[in-house]
Amino acid sequence: MNEHRAGWREWAGLGVLALPTLLVSIDVFVMLLALPHISEALGATSTQQLWIMDIYGFMLSGFMITMGTLGDRIGRRKLLLIGSAAFGLASVLAAFSTSPLTLIASRALLGVAGSTLAPCALALITAMFRDPKQRGLAIGLWLVCFMGGAAVGPVVGGVLLENFWWGSVFLLGVPAMILLMILGPLILPEHRDESAGRLDFRSVALSLAAILPIVYGLKELARVGPEPIPFLALAGGFAFGIAFVRRQRRLADPLLDLRLFGNRAFSTALGCMFAGTMLMGALMMFISQHLQLVGGLSPLRAGLWMLPGVAASGIAFFVSPLLARRIRPAYLIGGGIGLSCVGLLVLTQVPAHAAPALVAIGFALTNLGAGPFVTLGTDLVVGNAPPAKAGSAAALNETSGEFGFALGIALLGSLATAVYRSSTPPAAGETLADAVLGGDGSVIAAARSAFVTGMHLAALVSAVILAGVAVAVVFLLRPTTSH
Repeated sequence: MNEHRAGWREWAGLGVLALPTLLVSIDVFVMLLALPHISEALGATSTQQLWIMDIYGFMLSGFMITMGTLGDRIGRRKLLLIGSAAFGLASVLAAFSTSPLTLIASRALLGVAGSTLAPCALALITAMFRDPKQRGLAIGLWLVCFMGGAAVGPVVGGVLLENFWWGSVFLLGVPAMILLMILGPLILPEHRDESAGRLDFRSVALSLAAILPIVYGLKELARVGPEPIPFLALAGGFAFGIAFVRRQRRLADPLLDLRLFGNRAFSTALGCMFAGTMLMGALMMFISQHLQLVGGLSPLRAGLWMLPGVAASGIAFFVSPLLARRIRPAYLIGGGIGLSCVGLLVLTQVPAHAAPALVAIGFALTNLGAGPFVTLGTDLVVGNAPPAKAGSAAALNETSGEFGFALGIALLGSLATAVYRSSTPPAAGETLADAVLGGDGSVIAAARSAFVTGMHLAALVSAVILAGVAVAVVFLLRPTTSH
């Protein structure tokens, strides 16, 4: 196994891949702070504000599978460098936008360019770190950088917005992209599938026609509830998805090789990632709202109370690959999910008034338990795919996360909204934010109580589902040994 162990060049390459990941992650999270400033400066309408926020995610999730497969064909380093250059240029265009439409177009380009980064980076990590123990640790460190961006994003964004104009938040990733384009050709190896055929553009079109309406429909369900348009978008997306799958089965060189799902460890890990992301994504939304709208904390103080949870994720991402050397992945992932269930049960005890310590404890336990299934799950997905298909596997891993995040917010958010609307007077409005902004004391108290009841129900449902996922993981992954 010694001939497969990575040396200084591979670890330096990991640093080259990790820095853009950190800064792109910061760039994503500061948008939440920058949006009010952007709206005021550009005069964006409420609809335009939604598109400024959402178009990036639409393009990112829509093009992920295509870019993962394209990297396998033309070379992962080459596509990573092309995507980095495009991301840097689109960032400059976004920073100096003079109208909402220009910013929306820039954000769309950022999404397309960003869809190259994670699949190519994960595929390159898989190729550079052939030793399974080192690969698990490398993936854990790469994920720590992503979570680091989530932690420092609000702080960095606050500093930039207080001292510079709103466009400065888009320029964060530009230096990292320049550094990547300089060091990438010198340090990163090139890998491609030499036997791959031509890219099937009809499959690309079908994948976009399937993914984009589904993501749009899920986001609209979360925003407006069970209206006809979201359901029509979902139905159309699923119809194109069926057509996409049928075409892949007929092609000699498909855009997405469905044979990957024949590997039990691959399929189980991907399903675990989807379920976990679905439930954890909505959790952050509830926690953030509870800290600010129920607890009355400022955005900065709310962000500080969330830092222990982010730190718990970073610790779990780093430690999980080390524990996996002694504990079977099935038991480590299953036990971690069990700890997440404990954290969710703690959140069911959060009262309808300020209780930031209890919220932070529940959030930290949930994130600490999630570390093994995120880190080891990602390793199992990319590690169990053939080397020639590493880009496709990484793209599937990231796309399942995007789907899970959107679906979790749509389903659990809709559940909590239904509880809220059935338990509050009309004066409370559609959301807790409406009640806090425009209601009197009794209305606000009723709205906060209803919100917390919905949050308790969502946390309880998540705990029950995750418990089932833990049992399934232990059963299905038990034959998979630790390296």
